[in-house]
Amino acid sequence: MSGDTGADGLADGVTVRRTVLPGGLRVITESLPAVRSVALGFWVGVGSRDEDVRHEGATHYLEHLLFKGTKRRTALEISSEMDAVGGEMNAFTTKEYTCYYARVLDADQPLAVDVLSDMVTGSLIAPQDVDAERNVVLEEIAMNDDDPTDTVHEAFAAHLFGDTPLGRPVLGTVESISAITRDQINEHYRAKYGPEHLVVAAAGSLDHDDLVAQIRQAFGAALDGDAEPAPPRLSGEYAGPGRTPGTGLRLVSRGIEQANLVLGCEGLPRNDDRRYALGVLNAALGGGMSSRLFQEIREKRGLAYSVYSFASQNADTGMWGIYVGCLPSKADEVLAICTGEVEKLLSGGLSDAELERGKGQMRGSIVLGLEDPSSRMSRLGKSELVYPRLEPVEETLAAIEAVSHDDIRAVAAEVLARPKALAVVGPFDDGETFAGALR
Repeated sequence: MSGDTGADGLADGVTVRRTVLPGGLRVITESLPAVRSVALGFWVGVGSRDEDVRHEGATHYLEHLLFKGTKRRTALEISSEMDAVGGEMNAFTTKEYTCYYARVLDADQPLAVDVLSDMVTGSLIAPQDVDAERNVVLEEIAMNDDDPTDTVHEAFAAHLFGDTPLGRPVLGTVESISAITRDQINEHYRAKYGPEHLVVAAAGSLDHDDLVAQIRQAFGAALDGDAEPAPPRLSGEYAGPGRTPGTGLRLVSRGIEQANLVLGCEGLPRNDDRRYALGVLNAALGGGMSSRLFQEIREKRGLAYSVYSFASQNADTGMWGIYVGCLPSKADEVLAICTGEVEKLLSGGLSDAELERGKGQMRGSIVLGLEDPSSRMSRLGKSELVYPRLEPVEETLAAIEAVSHDDIRAVAAEVLARPKALAVVGPFDDGETFAGALR
């Protein structure tokens, strides 16, 4: 299958074009004539939630190994070629996708295409590199474990989603990384990195047809075949009959000076139309310095330096929660304020001013977040992998503006009233301090 699906005009006059190449590889671009750079991302439709127990941690491990060398380049050559043109290159892994990206001057776009294509299609996954990088991944896990903020969020997800791919850490565990073999990692690579799972997204000073030609040349025979593009990830393995989110307390005892708390529950899936109302609600409750939680906990009482609420979405479910870092002796007081503010919101909703501030905060965050080529590239790549279509920015802004008080009350009653889970990382021996927060 091959073809250009045409252009989608956006409100700011730029153009998005999409081409599907043989084998199912998709190329999607946004032309930004006012800049001199190109942000390029190779997005792979595989995340940690796609791993079975035998391959736990393989997706993130692969992210490291693809920088270690190909048939054409050593690890040093991969990095030095990009450094020589002042380019930036990196990668990241999430629970639902992986991205390898670069930002270069527009004149150096062919080089970036060639290097990233080589990495994605021709990695050696050499046994000596697997052994060497194992220690690096274990160090990354240790670094993550040393950060109580990361630890409490991972503990919350694990407690909420249980022993499912969504509940397991993206990095894997010490046990899984220590045990996984080169053959298992290579098996994962061959199964998940076919053209049908790949999206090349680019934004900046570029010509779509030129980029498509460069991709054709760089991938060569790898594009042979008639596979269709993998469909957007609109469902997953977590949701299902009898599956209930975790509730109650998960305590991780650490000899540290601060209590790190996450109180929350299951949220909304990615394509739920109520996500806009939840976003506005979340902004008013804990999304900024004027939010209720920030004002009550930090400004009025000085009980915490960091306090915020958050909402995140996956294909089939999501999370909503409140994070606070405070003195251990203040943890029960802080949690009482958090639960009290949630109850006030459930009973009384938002004021007119809070509703408008919440909308404005969401609108500004979206628009300001699209002011550079890298963020626009990310929007294209993620939309192609996990949404049924690329939603125009103006459509998103209109949906936010349409949120009403009735929408806020309805989504609060649906989400914030759910039974809560509490994750705690701090110097506690038992959970007696936190019993009241979960009643």
